Parts: sequence; structure tokens; C-alpha cells
Amino acid sequence: MSIVQGHLDLQTSADTDVVDLTSDVSDFVAGTGIKDGILVIFVPGSTASITTIEHESGAIADLKRSMERLAPRDEHYEHNLRWGDGNGYSHIRAAMLGPSLSVPVSEGQLELGKWQQIVLCDFDNRPRRRRVLLRLLS
Repeated sequence: MSIVQGHLDLQTSADTDVVDLTSDVSDFVAGTGIKDGILVIFVPGSTASITTIEHESGAIADLKRSMERLAPRDEHYEHNLRWGDGNGYSHIRAAMLGPSLSVPVSEGQLELGKWQQIVLCDFDNRPRRRRVLLRLLS
């Protein structure tokens, strides 16, 4: 087995920024020359997550609205009392979606559905620099 490592660095805005990573991730896979394997995409940190969605304005608005219903920003969060940073909701939202995703790679291509994109969801209440880790196992 071999592992090729890479990363993406990006700047996010505050309050549920949803960033399409698909093109950059596809470029990484193509650059490795590996034809078949599993790609793991992981974001370090506890206020962001990696998932898939159709990256279009309606689906993104629906995702944001759903996250607000599931973990409302103005709820009481013990985390906010402990740290005073007001981002307790961000931790809960990120925990619900998770920090990583595995995608099969066949013939040098990500095996995604026609309308499926890989996205970073940054739920923090302030802009952040994020590093997304990429590991292609073959």
C-alpha cells in the first residue's frame, strides 16, 4: 500500500461558510497519477466539517437553515460559559456532520454522483484559515 499526502489551505468567512473543494481535490488526485484507491479528506479543528452536497444556492441555503434549527446560534451552550467565545453552536454543528469523508477513486477520477460536490462547512463565528488534509491510499 502507498499513501500520497497533500493539503488545501483556504480562508473562510464566518457563520456557516460552505466552500466547494471538488475541483481542487480532483486536481490533487490527478496530480498523483494514482488510478485506483481511497481518498480521505479531513479538516483539523472542532468547528468545521467535511461532507458532500449539491453545491448550489438553494441546497446551501437549506443546509444553513437546517443547521440553525438543529443547533441554534442563540441557544444556551455550556461551552460558551467556559470559554466565552460564543461559538458553542459551531462545535455541535461540526460534530453532527463530522471532520472527514472517504471517496473512492477509480481510473484516476473521484467516484462522485453527478450533482455531488465535496464541501468544507466552517461553522465558526469568525473568519478562519483552514487546512484540509488529503490522503490518497492505493
